Amino acid sequence: MYRHYSWEHSYFSGKTRGYLRFKERAGALGPGFEDILATPDLIAGRLLVKSQSNTIPQLEAPDGTWIQDTSDIIDFVEAAHPSSPVVADPAHSPRQALASYLIELLADEWLLVPGFWERWFFSEDGREPSHRGYNEQQWGAVLAAGQNGHARRAAGGAFFEQAFGISTARTDPKAVYAGLVQLGCTLETEHAWQASQHNVLGILENHFAEHDYVFGGRPALADFGLLGPLYAHLYRDALSGFALRTYFPITSEWVERTNGEGSLNARTWDQKLYSLDDDGELVARPATSNGGEWLGDDAIPETLAPLIAVFFEEMWPVLTSTIERLSAFMASDDHTLGERLPEKSFTASPGFFNQQTENGSLTHEFEIGGIKARRMVSAYQVWMLTRIADLLDKCFAGDGGRESLAAWLEQFPRGAELLDLRDLLATCPVEKRGGLIFSVAAD
Repeated sequence: MYRHYSWEHSYFSGKTRGYLRFKERAGALGPGFEDILATPDLIAGRLLVKSQSNTIPQLEAPDGTWIQDTSDIIDFVEAAHPSSPVVADPAHSPRQALASYLIELLADEWLLVPGFWERWFFSEDGREPSHRGYNEQQWGAVLAAGQNGHARRAAGGAFFEQAFGISTARTDPKAVYAGLVQLGCTLETEHAWQASQHNVLGILENHFAEHDYVFGGRPALADFGLLGPLYAHLYRDALSGFALRTYFPITSEWVERTNGEGSLNARTWDQKLYSLDDDGELVARPATSNGGEWLGDDAIPETLAPLIAVFFEEMWPVLTSTIERLSAFMASDDHTLGERLPEKSFTASPGFFNQQTENGSLTHEFEIGGIKARRMVSAYQVWMLTRIADLLDKCFAGDGGRESLAAWLEQFPRGAELLDLRDLLATCPVEKRGGLIFSVAAD
């Protein structure tokens, strides 16, 4: 069977775990999967040996193939097990297919910032209330697996000090705290990031009041992308989880539904609701909205438009600037075609610290909530855009695909620019090998 190496408190593990549960529940995962706690021993003795990477999550396929990025994991499993797909056919449903990819990118690379901030802000010294104790315990469950509760919490607390420098996080940021600064989340901007997150949660609260999943009554890639930021960091963490349940209870219900565990009241996909006929016998119907299926005719719910607007208003300017900055770097004397670029990382990549910090060549100005700040450029985001460009090629191949997308995108600021994404990316072609990003020759 598939082996999913993960942590419960891992941002991206929530995305793939919920996806694998759905595929298994739908009878579309072949031999099924086992969720394995990735302890330090397993990371050092198995993951690093097999995949040369210590990133979490990773998937070991039954044939021995190792996949280590959530988008690659989902692409791999979808290709191997195409029934009950999570992405609409781009030739026939280009809007739903594209919207899924845009929401995945927004969740993976934009909502990540306030999601991480929420966890660590309430873990800093002197915060009241604080959920640091809970986070010490959930990290210790991995670092000291099998030991008693006191030892597990002590292991988590020691790790926070050693690796994160948690007691001096504001004056001398390290690791996750340094990453937040490098991604543009500082004392000046942190509340603007939180306001952006609250706006998204309000949009989702309104949408999930009408539809149980992003496109209706069955989960899609967009749902599992959103599960990344919402499950481990917002739903499980103590203070953010309390706030989510208190102010966004419908979205909390969606988290339970999409995570697919302990979700009887939340009406998980493939669950039945029952009524009684005239003879008192049970009569079953799908428990989720829209008959348990995506909306027909490539329809995008009106309640979803504000979320796509967030992508174009907040993230798209950063992405286009990223393309410009990475193109200039690749054309400069600091880079040779075919060499490694900064990979997916929450902090500046090894070997690129000077370029990705301060006013380095791989940083750029951006705006959040009307506040201008600076953040590092991520080549991984360009790879994600290349993936979307490949999808658009398939969308355009269908009858009227480009016209349908053009009519839909015109409602969003700068939305029409996406139709020329392939041209925008022409000056910075990249490819991913394992977990690393490299420049490649232009076609």
